[in-house]
Amino acid sequence: MKKKFLVGMIAAGALLTLAACGSNDASSSSSSSKDLSGKIIAGGSTALQPLAQQSSTEFMAKNPSVQVTVQGGGSGVGLTQVAAGSFQIGNSDIFAEEKSGIDASAITDHKVAVVGFAPIVNAKLDVKNLTSQQLQDVFTGKVTNWKEVGGSDQKITVIGRTEGSGTRVNFEQFALGGATEVKGPTQDASGSVVQMVGQTPGAISYVALSYVETSKEIKSVSIDGVAPTEKNVVTNDYKVWSYEHMYTNSKKETAADKAFIKYVANNEKDIKKLGYIPISDMKVERDAEGNITQK
Repeated sequence: MKKKFLVGMIAAGALLTLAACGSNDASSSSSSSKDLSGKIIAGGSTALQPLAQQSSTEFMAKNPSVQVTVQGGGSGVGLTQVAAGSFQIGNSDIFAEEKSGIDASAITDHKVAVVGFAPIVNAKLDVKNLTSQQLQDVFTGKVTNWKEVGGSDQKITVIGRTEGSGTRVNFEQFALGGATEVKGPTQDASGSVVQMVGQTPGAISYVALSYVETSKEIKSVSIDGVAPTEKNVVTNDYKVWSYEHMYTNSKKETAADKAFIKYVANNEKDIKKLGYIPISDMKVERDAEGNITQK
């Protein structure tokens, strides 16, 4: 009996030892994300800023040893600063190939979402749709009164975007047919654009769809009868859209950088909640030259 009891105790002890080892391995595996550390500055595109900001809060809660700071400044700033090594991540609404002075081969592109851009007007304005030609005429200053495009007798105030804005590059290319907007008041942040249009009677500008629902003082405008909606963007029926890029410096990319970008790209709940579109939902693809191919 003593022999059987002793054998049983040894076996039980061995099982406990194995269980403890297994427990340690699981703990080590599950806490691997806690091994991430470092500081990340993700700056540039203000169109991407809401998603990057929301994701950074959630990511830091899961990875307390990583500090993520999200800044705006425009896509040009994001691309320039990540190429220079000042930002760990450069947020951009445009491909690096579209920005002069940037060596696209020295930075790595990570597409995390798609965003549409909508013309917006003051909510009190009685205009719901503009043809492509009317939109071009308004933004280039050829038309200066809303009565010329079906609205009331009211002066048009065009609020533009600064030169480094990726939103501006995309809007001029895909909404204005390559035309350059008239010189006038400009804003470099999408939130400021929304506020200024809402406070200015007769004003028109453009922002990412993620900003359209942030104020009741503005409303979006259809182009050629096609509304700027997710449904129309994914099929390219509404053509004013772009990828949201998070660029990294190829020589300085860290594990924390990669993990944060992966988190943003996979954060489908916030992507949809904040007005962006998951890349997997798109029915088409677009390259740096603007060429469209069906998936």
